[in-house]
Amino acid sequence: MLEALFAGFETALTFTNLLFIFAGITLGIIIGVIPGLGSVTAMAVLIPITFYMSPLAAIAFLVGVNKGGTSGGAVPAILLNSPGTPESAASALDGYPMAQKGQAHRAMKFALYSSVTGDTISDILLILLVVPFSAIALQFGPLEFTSVLLFAFVLLSGIAGKSLIKGLISISLGVFLSTIGLDPVESTQRMTFDEVHLYDGFSLAAIAIGALALASVIEQLFDLWRSGGESFIAVQLKYAQSKSNLSAKEFFGYWKTIGRSALIGSMVGMLPGLGVTLAAFLSYGATRRASSDPDSFGRGNPEGIIATEAANSAVVGSNLIPTIALGIPGNMAAALLLGAFIIHGIVPGPFMLTMHGDLVYALFASMILANGIHLIVGRVGIPVWGLVSRTPKSIILPPVVVLCIVGVYLPGQSLFDVSVMLAFAGLGLVMRRTGFSLVCLVIGFLLGGMFETSLRQALLLYKTDVSVLLESPIALAFLCLVIVILGRSAFKSKK
Repeated sequence: MLEALFAGFETALTFTNLLFIFAGITLGIIIGVIPGLGSVTAMAVLIPITFYMSPLAAIAFLVGVNKGGTSGGAVPAILLNSPGTPESAASALDGYPMAQKGQAHRAMKFALYSSVTGDTISDILLILLVVPFSAIALQFGPLEFTSVLLFAFVLLSGIAGKSLIKGLISISLGVFLSTIGLDPVESTQRMTFDEVHLYDGFSLAAIAIGALALASVIEQLFDLWRSGGESFIAVQLKYAQSKSNLSAKEFFGYWKTIGRSALIGSMVGMLPGLGVTLAAFLSYGATRRASSDPDSFGRGNPEGIIATEAANSAVVGSNLIPTIALGIPGNMAAALLLGAFIIHGIVPGPFMLTMHGDLVYALFASMILANGIHLIVGRVGIPVWGLVSRTPKSIILPPVVVLCIVGVYLPGQSLFDVSVMLAFAGLGLVMRRTGFSLVCLVIGFLLGGMFETSLRQALLLYKTDVSVLLESPIALAFLCLVIVILGRSAFKSKK
């Protein structure tokens, strides 16, 4: 493994690759510090750009966007008490009080250093655990994959939204949409209505950008129009006086909090569907309970910032473990990365390390290098991010709409894809208002093809012989978990 990792560093240490990592992290932070956007929106908008990159540069660029966007959300949380992303909401609990005390710079340094450290620990765990996970996954057949995907669908449906039923409907809709196009076995048309553009199915970029990015931007523009403008209540006066130092010795004096939070975030990231926000609040709660002075939390305790940022950044690396080993994304960012892999002809799963081992280890090396670049860019840019966070949305959002349209049109130069994006933006708005999960929709669409293939293979092999489940303890275990989750949800709904 060490030899493969060293070879990965040789591949990753090129000017072009480092340039794309730098660009990804910088763009991620900039978009992350704008309240209401975030890394998922950034990745959805920027995926079309990666069509013209090499696979390594494309994935490294998107990983950089994810890393930068995750940490960037802490800036408006600290300065404006307006988290740029949901996972940064816990950072505002202690970050904003620190800023009010004239310690905004200090708070942002705690956030940045914690984010980079937690991310690095998570990346190391990814490198150590992905091979054992893949080795286990190699033992999976069609029946096992079908049961694992069913479990992932049910788990995501229960966690990603407020209602399991609505989550399952969203997943089912995504799976249904993935079946549109030519049958992969018989090459017959399925729900294409003789439309040539639908022979290859819907574009991933059109669905992801429309449902995730454009829908969010349109909603924010509508809120601005309805409110008649916007105002920021920022700590501008004290911010200018807050350039206090933070030494490495002082930061690593909180090593227990850093380690605990990084492990919590990594464990959450390994489990599909739990999400970054849960990791942040779990870590914050655990740190407060372990503290000798729990009453200081919420009043400007640096440990609150460390716990949140180390945990949510730790998810970035660990959520790639199920993505690479099983082809099942751990969260929405991983789902978009999964889509980027597929776009570049790489199918994540048990055979990925065997077929694309050089690329995988080069990606691991790129992630480690990205952490160093992240530290430098984040540290140098601290005075700038505060200005970006106070930029009115009325200036930021219209260019984002243009980028969405251009990003969908350019790869195929198809107005049909633009119309699909607009249609899914409308669907995204409706789903947001009615409580249906967009995360489930996109993940259902991404995994729908894999689920259909494994299910059809299982049916061809075993017909209706249910007894084969007894010969596969893995499939039986996952199906039992599916039944338990559904039964528990039904019991709660009755209560």
